[in-house]
Amino acid sequence: MTAHSKTMLRQHSSRARWSARVMQHSDAMDLKAGVFKLKSARAVALSLKKSSDASHRRKSSPFRSAMSMLNFEINRGGTNLTAERRRVLQQAKQELRKLYGRTAAPNSRASRASPRTRAKSKSNSAAAKRATAKRGN
Repeated sequence: MTAHSKTMLRQHSSRARWSARVMQHSDAMDLKAGVFKLKSARAVALSLKKSSDASHRRKSSPFRSAMSMLNFEINRGGTNLTAERRRVLQQAKQELRKLYGRTAAPNSRASRASPRTRAKSKSNSAAAKRATAKRGN
């Protein structure tokens, strides 16, 4: 193995494990050990909520911190997560939203647009309908 390939291998392995370092050395929230290995989505969500509500070291709201940790775990698992584990963790997101009284995240950009943008969009679509109707007559 050449010196260059050893260096590349070392750089790759340090980049490949950044998420493990974050989990070990992060000063974010103290989570119960094995929280992401719990069997039920509700148990995962309840544990995250309890940890997030109790933590004073978070920078955002308890809901955002808990959801962020859950997303981090899902993304960190990547393709190594089994379909069952991914399903449980995805369901834990829904449970977390229920526990905090939040609705599901919108998927479309239109639903995230400001009221002013939505009003413009509606008027543009109304104008387009009128133009189409005129051409049809």
